[in-house]
Amino acid sequence: MKDRALLDRIELRDLVMRYCRGIDRRDFALVRACYHDNAIDDHGSMFCGSADDYVVWVEQALSAMECTIHSIGNSIFAVDGDYAEGEHYSYNFHRTRPPARQELVIHGRYLDKYERRNGTWKFAHRKIVFDHGYLKPVDEEGFAVAGADAQRGCDTRDDPSFAFKLLAGLGNIGAKA
Repeated sequence: MKDRALLDRIELRDLVMRYCRGIDRRDFALVRACYHDNAIDDHGSMFCGSADDYVVWVEQALSAMECTIHSIGNSIFAVDGDYAEGEHYSYNFHRTRPPARQELVIHGRYLDKYERRNGTWKFAHRKIVFDHGYLKPVDEEGFAVAGADAQRGCDTRDDPSFAFKLLAGLGNIGAKA
């Protein structure tokens, strides 16, 4: 029984991480694969609705962003059979596109309800709670410190992570589940 509880927590953690990767790499098939068909996503006054509508909305919302980084800190899961809940502290960085780039940083939490259906954990309901945030101009000098020739991440399949076959296929793996 303890092995199942540990596996459940690993599977749930992987689900949360796949969501973050999908958002940051703009792999919306991977994002959609994280939700059950009748799931709800609640981003407060910005958006509340079905998983399908959320994917359409978030793709549009992120089109103004040059880069996002969704990081998860403290996480906890409560599991009861095929139902679970989770709370995840998040640090979500957003950088708008030039010429007047801005950084929007949101500290918050994801409050999740999960269900295991047909052996697969997915979101049944996801709610974001905003705890703190700030908006400021990009420090272009600081941004350039890494050097003009430094490998930079991007929000397309040109990102260096897509050169890794297994990482690049996560969206396809999630879609099968």
